[in-house]
Amino acid sequence: MVYYQGMIENISKVEYASLLYDFYGELLDDNKKEIMNLYHEDNLSLAEIAEDLGTSRQGVHYTLKKAEKSLEKYEEKLGLVQKYLDNLKKYDQVQSIAEKYIFDETLDENLRKDIQTLTDTIRDLME
Repeated sequence: MVYYQGMIENISKVEYASLLYDFYGELLDDNKKEIMNLYHEDNLSLAEIAEDLGTSRQGVHYTLKKAEKSLEKYEEKLGLVQKYLDNLKKYDQVQSIAEKYIFDETLDENLRKDIQTLTDTIRDLME
């Protein structure tokens, strides 16, 4: 899973669809999964995907939109992406607060190291 630091509030539709795919892609049928993977992971254009699969660009577009709608329905029911984005926002807040202390040389070095360890652990949990 990719960590989207700084993009929490301003995530594009394509980035959001990629996140949905990261979370729910395995729930798609093989055809939709393949097209989503080629488009979002391999960054191929609709025309390139159509050529690779021996189908029309319009067919690829239609399947891609159907796949994205399926992923949006999963998100509506489960809300995992929204929870993830909410947690990223909380992590950014924790990191911002922690940085005030990590670089404060008047604090005990062991305390600063502990704060750094805590923020590193939270970041690792987010990935």
